[in-house]
Amino acid sequence: MEFLTFSPENHCFSELLEGSDGDEEEILVCGEDLELNPFDGLPYSSRYYRLMKEREELPIWKEKSTFMESLLHNQIVIVSGDAKTGKSTQVPQWCAEHCVAVQARGAVVCTQVLGPAAVALALRVADQMDVSLGHEVGYCVPLESCCSPDTILRYCTDEMLQREMMSTPLLTSYGVIVLDDVHQRTVATDALLGLLKDVLAARAELRLVILTAPHMCSSLQGFCGGVPVIRARGRHRAQAVFSCSTHSHPFLAALRLLLDIHHTKERGDIVIFLACEQVYNPRIRADSVLTQPISQSQAEVHKQILGMSPSGKIFCLYPEEFTYKEMKPQIPAKIQESNLTSLVLFLKRMDIAGFAHCDFISSPAPESLMQALEDLDYLAALDNNGNLSEFGIIMSEFPLDPQLSKSLLASCEFECVDEMLTIAAMLTAPSCFLQAPPGTEEIARSRWRRFSHPAGDHCTLINVFNAFRAATANPTPPDFSTEKWCRDSFLSSSALSMAEMIRAELVEIMKRIELPISEPDFGSEENLLSIKKALLSGYFMHIARDVDGSGNYLMLTHKQVAQLHPFSSYYNTKRIPEWVLFYEFSISEGNSIRVVSEISPHLFAELVPQYYFSNLPPSESKDILQEVINHLAPGSATKEEQRTANDSKENEESPQTPTEQRCVIQ
Repeated sequence: MEFLTFSPENHCFSELLEGSDGDEEEILVCGEDLELNPFDGLPYSSRYYRLMKEREELPIWKEKSTFMESLLHNQIVIVSGDAKTGKSTQVPQWCAEHCVAVQARGAVVCTQVLGPAAVALALRVADQMDVSLGHEVGYCVPLESCCSPDTILRYCTDEMLQREMMSTPLLTSYGVIVLDDVHQRTVATDALLGLLKDVLAARAELRLVILTAPHMCSSLQGFCGGVPVIRARGRHRAQAVFSCSTHSHPFLAALRLLLDIHHTKERGDIVIFLACEQVYNPRIRADSVLTQPISQSQAEVHKQILGMSPSGKIFCLYPEEFTYKEMKPQIPAKIQESNLTSLVLFLKRMDIAGFAHCDFISSPAPESLMQALEDLDYLAALDNNGNLSEFGIIMSEFPLDPQLSKSLLASCEFECVDEMLTIAAMLTAPSCFLQAPPGTEEIARSRWRRFSHPAGDHCTLINVFNAFRAATANPTPPDFSTEKWCRDSFLSSSALSMAEMIRAELVEIMKRIELPISEPDFGSEENLLSIKKALLSGYFMHIARDVDGSGNYLMLTHKQVAQLHPFSSYYNTKRIPEWVLFYEFSISEGNSIRVVSEISPHLFAELVPQYYFSNLPPSESKDILQEVINHLAPGSATKEEQRTANDSKENEESPQTPTEQRCVIQ
């Protein structure tokens, strides 16, 4: 865990921009001539020249001519720079200038890991280029797009560009693609880096610019071949203050240090870096948040953040020798620690477009890859040859977890689309339930009980969403505000607003691919049964059984035991269902299952794919379900055996590669 303190004299660019006098901009006149902006054809304002002076002071600026020359003669250029050197704002602008100078077809796109970063950079760059946001410079992030056909420079998240590749594999709208923050090693950025090598081979005029931290430069050069590398260094090196020893409770130590710094009454800002990381375990299909030492490269980046401040300090809550003895050189790639089901679905979709090979800079974790292929097979997203099925193609159209996509598509068959759209939006958005302050937990639970539904948490989410919509549409008191209504109900206004936007986007996708949207019928017995059928169609792998009547749920797919999450409507109630379907299993919150609804073994037996059920490990729960299956269809086992025998006979006549091999991504 580390602290940064900033000198008050150091201002970020956004502060400098906000500090303008607000007067109407003047037009700089040089004699009788006006210098025209090549991007919009209008004369430059005086603000443009003021900002230009600040841009020229950035460490990256002195590398401009070298960069422009390299971009002209090379398809790939790597820019290796310290944090806060200006590469994320200046390099994309230079790429736009390149496109104008060589009259290249297509715009410039620059990816970011986080949506807010893409929006903030677009705002800053539009100001520096003296153009209008949404016209010459724009952004595209999940649920929001601010672009036009005239946009020459667009900032977007790496996931948005990845989704754009599904409809336009060669990305023909762009002349230059800039991948920023490649050193953060997100799954989407690693996938783009691999696929773009094939795109570059197909489009000789396309340029790729890679922005990264210095520690990843050599591995990128090895991956891309002999490409030019441009290095930008920060002005200052932060003064590091090390602790005498490591701390058993780093968060409490950080709080104590924060208060100590505050009591000194020194001017400036403080940033705290928390050393936690999310890791996915494919064997139990669960995420865990681990507190573990940062890497040496992360520690270096933290120091570089102070690169524009001559007097900043970084307080390291560990001794100096800890850096070399305990820290790993670099953070592992997310592709080696994440659930890869969505990535594999995307790559299978790209395979249809002719991209059968993705050259990853770091190989995906084999166990996660096999689990992803297995899950997609269970979800009927793959055909007998391991290629994407028609059903899988439709699933890939939705920016959702594949299991949630499957449930949404199944709702078309069970005629509960309206309700599943709401559930999908609420599950995709952040949790709508706020953490109650100490001493108000019971008040929060009593407020949440107003939304509780006896069918479980999924239907409770529908009640919350509908109540939010009703309160927003029909405000009763004169001083009503949505934020106050949410606060009084211990709900997150921002999460519910995001769910509204996600739902609207899902409706648009449904209409675009001409899927039926049934009329709302929430509350009827038939509708509730249909909702559970749709959920089971996607989440039959997320089933647990209360083994002792006290809320200790044993997962059907493995031997892990979990309890209900405190936000569940079943939590601290006398009614604890025996069999449940859950949305998420986390081992970082005391082994808890989140968003839980009661199901019957009969309904599970009716909808579970037989080949999935037969692969489940032996357990008492499986024996109970097998009895239910035998009772529902006494001859089903014999028929299944006969079907398996027939399939085996067909396979002998027409040999096929085993599932484990035929699903391998080339």
